[in-house]
Amino acid sequence: MTKRLYPDHPIVGVGVVILKGGKILLGKRLNEPAKGKWSIPGGAVELGETIEHAVIREAKEETCLDVSEPTLFDVINELDFDKQDKVRYQFVIVDYLVTVKGSCEPKAASDAVELRWVPLNEVEAFDLTRSFRFFFTRNQQKMEEISSVQ
Repeated sequence: MTKRLYPDHPIVGVGVVILKGGKILLGKRLNEPAKGKWSIPGGAVELGETIEHAVIREAKEETCLDVSEPTLFDVINELDFDKQDKVRYQFVIVDYLVTVKGSCEPKAASDAVELRWVPLNEVEAFDLTRSFRFFFTRNQQKMEEISSVQ
């Protein structure tokens, strides 16, 4: 497993965008980085898996939902430096919009302490991870348009 804290190279991660009726599924993080903050489900791509498979796996691991049809949505760079200007964390996060299969309700698992369907117009009131806040600000209008036609 690649070390996440003070890595030797950037880590590729995925974010899973799940929209339903003008809401987005957010999870409260269990672990560092950004423990206790809210973001979309996601995690690191594992050696030997495609990025689309990582999206489907992370959705299942963190939300217990089966998803399909991963569609590229955005790419976010997340860099965090310590006081000596060394890279503490560096992630390249590839965000995908997915379709939920079936009618199951999400359940928090793996790295998520809690999951919540949040209306898009209320997301910014949450204590968001820095990378998700950037993603959300950049993509709120696009997500609202997608939600309006679902």
